[in-house]
Amino acid sequence: MPPSPASSRTFPMTEPRWGIVSTVKAPLEQILDFAAWHLELGAHRLFLYLDDPDPKTTALLGAHPKIRVTACDAAYWAKKPQRPDKHQARQSLNARDAFNRKTQVDWLTHIDVDELLCPATPLAEQLATLPADCSVARVRPVEALAPGSGTAQGETVFKAFHIDQKARQAAAERCFPTYGRYLSGGFLSHVAGKLIFRTTLRQPQIRIHNIIVGDVQNPGEQPLPGTELLHLHAKSWEDWQRTYRFRLDRGSYRAELNPQVRTGAETPNLHDLFGQIEAKEGEPGLRAFYSEVCTASAPLCQRLQDEGLLRRIRLDLAAKRQSHFPGA
Repeated sequence: MPPSPASSRTFPMTEPRWGIVSTVKAPLEQILDFAAWHLELGAHRLFLYLDDPDPKTTALLGAHPKIRVTACDAAYWAKKPQRPDKHQARQSLNARDAFNRKTQVDWLTHIDVDELLCPATPLAEQLATLPADCSVARVRPVEALAPGSGTAQGETVFKAFHIDQKARQAAAERCFPTYGRYLSGGFLSHVAGKLIFRTTLRQPQIRIHNIIVGDVQNPGEQPLPGTELLHLHAKSWEDWQRTYRFRLDRGSYRAELNPQVRTGAETPNLHDLFGQIEAKEGEPGLRAFYSEVCTASAPLCQRLQDEGLLRRIRLDLAAKRQSHFPGA
């Protein structure tokens, strides 16, 4: 059965405490939704690094007892060797900054503001079952689809993928007949997932999808199948277009990245695929792509259901936001 959000609870001291570090640049409401969701799940500490800080957001977040907010302003970067130009490098540097602090948690995860942990059972209980030699656990993503004819009021539909690559690709091509051949699992975003790691690691290099300690990558890695990562990568056409050019230039669709799928020498990466669509069909072509790959039409939902790859979740973000940040 797919994971569904675990309800809030207070963990006894014998259970591990967990927390999140994230570099965020988003509207205040989205940041509050992200924070409230994870506080509801039982996060003991949230380390939020504001990449483009403003006083209102800093003050509102900083007033919460479980949140440690850092304004990444000129004063912050003056204490570092430099401010990296690429946001990916800033994310890694900020994650290490949080790790080096007195975190008061046993496990820490580095995720983005458009990603929500979704444990089927309390996350602390899942972490407590991991063997002592497991220093990192991997959480795999599911990717949000925009509302369509296959969704009910108040729910968000997500597509999942098979871990086995051959099964993953076959399912993608059945579910997404035009573009599945170019997309790993039919995903626009990463399928690698994110790691939750022990705070007892010694001098880890924290990357976006991996942890390196000495010359060992992801020491003792284990999967955490009882938790999925809800990725709200392209939750509406407008949302997708808002970040589309940035992703093409500097983000997850940039030119130097490898193709998601390697079915032949001419298989394009996402940057080239979108360039081809725009050159031939312009914006209508992009809309057609988004409709097939990112919209929860009834036929797509049925195909995903047949593959065991459909998730239906009620996020209720507004209610959670009001519960943890009343009046905000």
